[in-house]
Amino acid sequence: MRLLALSAVVLALTSCAAPPATAGPAVVLPPAHAGFDYQIGGPYPPAADVAVVTRDHGVAPAPGRYNICYVNAFQVQPGAEAEWDADLLLRDADGEVVYDGDWGEALLDLRTADKRARIADRVGGWIDGCAAKGYQAVEPDNYDSYTRAPEGLLTPEHAKALHTLLSARAHDKGLAIAQKNTVELAGDREAVGVDFAVAEECGQHEECGDYVAAFGDHVIVIEYTEEGLATACAGWGGRLSVVLRDLDVLPADDPAHVRRTC
Repeated sequence: MRLLALSAVVLALTSCAAPPATAGPAVVLPPAHAGFDYQIGGPYPPAADVAVVTRDHGVAPAPGRYNICYVNAFQVQPGAEAEWDADLLLRDADGEVVYDGDWGEALLDLRTADKRARIADRVGGWIDGCAAKGYQAVEPDNYDSYTRAPEGLLTPEHAKALHTLLSARAHDKGLAIAQKNTVELAGDREAVGVDFAVAEECGQHEECGDYVAAFGDHVIVIEYTEEGLATACAGWGGRLSVVLRDLDVLPADDPAHVRRTC
């Protein structure tokens, strides 16, 4: 009788227990050393040698390719400041919005957990949209925005904390997620949850080997100069995806469009 009673208690407790946690959808990384095209300046039909394409989150992926979805996650698109809550724009000691001087993009304020959560919720909506459209991965840009903030307003820890939230959101949707540039944080890739790297001008700056040390062959290289392309191809053209693009990443029908590979 005691055994029967004990069995009944165990059964009751088991039936009331929370179900075990389940892992999110499995992610698939872009194929290494594959033909690549960077189309964030406007979509166009990929060349026959292209297996991997990056496009802006506002457009559809390229049919029949592995697609990476671009989102500006740490800065604001030029002219879009009013689309963000005013307190999410980083401000200097005089209360002026801090801008990336090269591209005219306001920096986002990553300094508190609350602000990071709100930024991640908005960018996360774009990530959800990428998954719904059929993308396989996401590329959050301007991870290194802290290097453009004056007076130490932003730190690497702020950037890593936001990226960790974005990585979780992407993985929950079954998307792989890239680390964009920021080679100095490549050693933290596992803690941040990034799966592969997208490195602009690592040939030009002789940094490709540092990315490979952290990510193996899962590095996509974008160069904007002939010199950078030559260096990337000579050192890594047999292992990595390498492409030369024009700086404005223009569509193929624009006279200033450039795309070449090793």
